[in-house]
Amino acid sequence: MTDSPSPLSAQPAETAPLQLRPPRFRVERRAITLWTLHAVIGMIVVEGGLFLTYVLWSASRPWLTPILWILGVIYVVNITVMPTWRYYVHRWETTDEAVYSLKGWLTREWRITPLSRIQSIDTVKGPLQQILKLATVKVTTASREGGITLDGLDAEVAAELTQRLTHITQITPGDAT
Repeated sequence: MTDSPSPLSAQPAETAPLQLRPPRFRVERRAITLWTLHAVIGMIVVEGGLFLTYVLWSASRPWLTPILWILGVIYVVNITVMPTWRYYVHRWETTDEAVYSLKGWLTREWRITPLSRIQSIDTVKGPLQQILKLATVKVTTASREGGITLDGLDAEVAAELTQRLTHITQITPGDAT
């Protein structure tokens, strides 16, 4: 974590109307490694499949060669630029009123989900996340577009956050619709 205040103990100075603003906390720095590994695995699957086609089907070589090169350049840029860029963009915060998130790397998405609208809170840990001690917290609302996904959180912070949000939503008035 950074030397900023704890993301789980952060409280608003005073109750104010919810407004779109940048959340205060960055995701874990280990998320860069996670996103890099996801990009590398994607490249291996796609480029490997195309290269196998190139090797086994000689008639595909004239049109597959430029595709392999173009995709190779795109993947190199994706692997070298995207993870760090996402790290500097992705932020999150929770208060007693809402969950805030900012994510994306080409397209930025800012979201606020009032706690009274939350229907479920899930913690997800894929195999790579488990190795890196990271987790994803998914906050779901009745609206298909209203949920928030907080990627790249420390696994312990994610577990504490899930408990805290569950507790707060239980005591928050509203019917989550």
